[in-house]
Amino acid sequence: MRYLLMLWLFPTLWLGGATPDVEALLGEARAAEERLDTAEALRLYREVGQIRPDDPDVLQKIARHYSDSVVDTPDTAEKRRLATLALDYAGRAVELEPDDPVNVLSLAICHGTLGAYGDTSDKVRRSRLVKEYAERALALDPDYAFAHHVLGRWHHEVSSLGTVARWLVRLVYGGLPDASHADAVRHLRRAVELEPDVLVHRLELGIALAGAGDQAAARKMIESGLAQPSRAKHDDQAKARARQVLAKL
Repeated sequence: MRYLLMLWLFPTLWLGGATPDVEALLGEARAAEERLDTAEALRLYREVGQIRPDDPDVLQKIARHYSDSVVDTPDTAEKRRLATLALDYAGRAVELEPDDPVNVLSLAICHGTLGAYGDTSDKVRRSRLVKEYAERALALDPDYAFAHHVLGRWHHEVSSLGTVARWLVRLVYGGLPDASHADAVRHLRRAVELEPDVLVHRLELGIALAGAGDQAAARKMIESGLAQPSRAKHDDQAKARARQVLAKL
């Protein structure tokens, strides 16, 4: 009787140990994020997710780190698997909290990441979804810098498709929404205005300016971004892309 009473008063005894300290786990996860340790951050957020399976913020973090893990493996099949998991978690976060712009933009980014490993039909379908969810995130928060970033990059990449490629996409797959270099520059310029210290905004704006034909402004913007130290997960990748564009100016 005494043992049953103890189990009622201290239910963690039934589980064979103390309940993990969620706030401590979250603190460790954030620290792993700060030092760009994607694998450890993912492990810790997944552990929190076992305790809080319906926490949309945790689900979004898991989605983000699965998506970030894609760049850490050279294997295409593994990239596709990680991107699929990221999309699944992002979708669950949006289902639980559909009006959170961070969750909605995460869904856009995950569709873009997964689309890179699909066939042409899948790429076109997911490209439409990237635009749809990025615009939805921006409608929820007009000053969300990364929503402007994603939408600006979408406009640049679609506008940069060759005439023949766009004709084939329209003929075979029903085409893509209208895009323009001007809208690419507009959205990315707004991202820089909102977050001037985030170097990926500057680099992507420089790339978009080059696509729009403004080479002097493109060079200046890319060089200002390259001068900043890399701090985030994808900064070095963005720098590599920008250097390729700069070399062609």
